Amino acid sequence: MGKKPKKCISVEEARELQKGWCDTRTPEIDKCIGFEDTREFWWSVEELQEYLKYVKKESKKQGIDDPGIRIYLGAYPESKCKMKKGYSTVFLAPTGAPAGEMGKGGDSASNNYSLEAYNGGFGGRPPKVY
Repeated sequence: MGKKPKKCISVEEARELQKGWCDTRTPEIDKCIGFEDTREFWWSVEELQEYLKYVKKESKKQGIDDPGIRIYLGAYPESKCKMKKGYSTVFLAPTGAPAGEMGKGGDSASNNYSLEAYNGGFGGRPPKVY
């Protein structure tokens, strides 16, 4: 088995986080929008690696040594949703600034708007419980 990343969490911790979301947010969101919204999203590892490779390569060209990824919540406009409901989504946004600039890295890094964000994952309908 390969080396486990430092920020991995246990299955129990993941279940606790998912339960916390479902218990405190899902009922109100679903009540407000009038349907059960998705709350989990899927991409293949290959797709994610392809995007991360793009971000690394293009960031390096811009002098960004330590790019990051910020994950945003979003919602499709009803007109662009096949089921005409405006389901939730998430998208990935590259971050980072050239070396020497303020806020160049970490969680305070600014979004890198010269690179495209990433979407197109699949959301569960109904959502899968972790």
